[in-house]
Amino acid sequence: MTSPESHVTVRDLRKQYGSFTALDGVSFDIERGETFALLGPNGAGKSTTIEILEGYRDRSAGEANVLGVDPQHGGLGWKARLGIVLQSSGESGNVTVKEQLSHFAGFYPNPRDVDEVIAAVGLTEKAKTRIKSLSGGQRRRVDVALGVIGRPELLFLDEPTTGFDPEARREFWELIRSLKREGTTILLTTHYLDEAAQLSDRAGVIAGGRLIDIGRIDEIGDADARTPVVRWRDQNGPHEERTTEPAGVVARLYAATGGAEPGNLEIIRPSLEDVYLGLVGAHDATATKKELA
Repeated sequence: MTSPESHVTVRDLRKQYGSFTALDGVSFDIERGETFALLGPNGAGKSTTIEILEGYRDRSAGEANVLGVDPQHGGLGWKARLGIVLQSSGESGNVTVKEQLSHFAGFYPNPRDVDEVIAAVGLTEKAKTRIKSLSGGQRRRVDVALGVIGRPELLFLDEPTTGFDPEARREFWELIRSLKREGTTILLTTHYLDEAAQLSDRAGVIAGGRLIDIGRIDEIGDADARTPVVRWRDQNGPHEERTTEPAGVVARLYAATGGAEPGNLEIIRPSLEDVYLGLVGAHDATATKKELA
């Protein structure tokens, strides 16, 4: 049963292509106003999941509910409540950036201001440039602008910052944060794990068509995977200690050296990327063992 606070509910989602299983029993919820990252390697099933939720692909089995509607039966009114930024759009029109945004804005009952959106994606200086003349990264910004122009309740972002330089990525993050402050629900897929960590409340990790972990960004992975590591060097060589109390280890080392700082001292707190790679690596190793058994 769908919670009134859930904008997306997925239960035992399955997708078959002949004998190939692309999705195998995926279940998760996305709450109203939440930013949820769906993470996984290429071919894991992320794009298939998103396409089903957008209504572009039918599921083989399971249940899906998006903004209170089964996406297989969503009409134009329902689609107008969604914002979609695909991995690539192929947009290469003979119109200018502003003309394209203005055209799309006319499809929605309460669109954002066109100039404000153009500024938010960093294309003010290119507003009068024809889209076909833009660079790949600039066209990607147009994709993002088209996805948010309609003031969507739910925004799908499928690898949104592909082709962005570091400065453009930071500007995009600020745009997403502003959308979140306005209450927009966001489903994000990205290969940039720092991006997921910066923007998301929760994440699900999908591999081999299955959801292998889900939780808040600071809770993904088991406790060992998130435990900090203290590294240092002394006359006996390099040392490493994994501990939940790194400050205590440093204090002990400091005391043992008579107040001298240990050589090459560093405290490493596992990033989301570290945890993610551990999860996917463990899944792949398990899958390989099953294949060889």
